[in-house]
Amino acid sequence: MTITARYADPEATLSVASEIVTLQLAHRSVRRFTPRPVADDELAALVAAAQSASTSSNLQAWSVIAVRDPQRKARLAALANNQQFINEAPLFLIWVADLSRARRLADGAGAALEATDYLESTILGFVDAALAAQNAVIAAESLGLGTVFVGAVRNRPEQIAAELGLPPHAAAAFGLAVGTPDPTEHAGIKPRLPQAAVLHHERYDATTADSHIPAYDERLGEYNARYGLPGSWSERVLARLAGPQSLAGRHRLREALENLGLPSR
Repeated sequence: MTITARYADPEATLSVASEIVTLQLAHRSVRRFTPRPVADDELAALVAAAQSASTSSNLQAWSVIAVRDPQRKARLAALANNQQFINEAPLFLIWVADLSRARRLADGAGAALEATDYLESTILGFVDAALAAQNAVIAAESLGLGTVFVGAVRNRPEQIAAELGLPPHAAAAFGLAVGTPDPTEHAGIKPRLPQAAVLHHERYDATTADSHIPAYDERLGEYNARYGLPGSWSERVLARLAGPQSLAGRHRLREALENLGLPSR
């Protein structure tokens, strides 16, 4: 059932699966939560799963900040496009691309650390944070929790860093609201592009891949209409990437990262 929902295609099948794959296929964003707190032992399990993710050269260039205080969540929500579910989630995790730990090691050892000034190192921190967070999401869902990623913490990076007391050479990559899903929330499994639109064999074939987009536009349009969302996938992509004004402040991210000690030479 979940494979057909994932592609909004009654003919979609998957002959190889497992409990984990089934869990992943059922993933959805949760934006309404019950008041039940996320316990410390549940948080510990999420972080252990996160730390089990792959990390480039074992640098582990990320950190995570668990926010439960209602007033701090409210301030973070205000900085992240006033999204109410941040206030309602019992736990808000801020995932940090963190080169400050390596910087402190270098300062303590009196060693040079010039490679952290290059774009590769900044990307590494964001990639490490994303890999860790996705592991945490799967762990959360296996425990009956729901989540939703919040990219809007990048709208005002300096203010987010100040609110969280981030040291130099660290920046918030994204947030993750966590809690028990409210069973009354009207939400479903959002269909993704057909595999043939994203899976290439040996060489990239744009013509064949893009030929599957019109059918997907129709399927996602039908899904969106059920939940009161306008537009097809193509229309929403073009609107989201139209120009600097559509980036909600993130058009100055390079400048913000440099201000936070993450230059990208």
